[in-house]
Amino acid sequence: MKIGVLAMQGAYREHLKILKSLGIGAIDVRYEEDIDNIDGLIIPGGESTTMGKLIKTLGLYDKLKSRIDNNMPVWGTCAGMILLAKNIVNEDYSHLSVMNISIIRNAYGRQLGSFETKAPVKGVGEDIDMVFIRAPYIESVGENVEILSTVDGNIVAAQEGNILVTSFHPELTKDLRLHKYFINIVSKSINDINCIVAQ
Repeated sequence: MKIGVLAMQGAYREHLKILKSLGIGAIDVRYEEDIDNIDGLIIPGGESTTMGKLIKTLGLYDKLKSRIDNNMPVWGTCAGMILLAKNIVNEDYSHLSVMNISIIRNAYGRQLGSFETKAPVKGVGEDIDMVFIRAPYIESVGENVEILSTVDGNIVAAQEGNILVTSFHPELTKDLRLHKYFINIVSKSINDINCIVAQ
């Protein structure tokens, strides 16, 4: 198993470090050819507009969107969630547009720009450590999207098939449960592919 982390900006090093500590082959993803060599991808936080432009400028967009559309597992944290959403509220654009969610950028505003809390995440566990940094949240979800967690009535984690998103930054905590959860999604995807090939 090899999981890539989109390495353009944000806390990608922290994700790589956690994956390696869990015994996972983890690589930086910077070029189109890197996408061919991974079984799953984490898109970290950062500045979503800049990341979206870099994905296109560096020629990753078409390959990345194609692989996600063909069920490669992907996990977007904070800005990564914005890149995956089909709709950004009050904006006339989207980026990869692969997940049936509407999100609000910088939803908590400056006053609550950064905060920490604990909340349950369905399928993952209770009291998950959550670090929010100028975070978005999900305003609404479409068909086939499962809400995994809410904080103060706002949706902060969701899943649609092999696509996982969180408003918060698990890589900035010592709580490894969400990384393990995503690794299980990737492992199941590999097994499903192998079963299809074997038939």
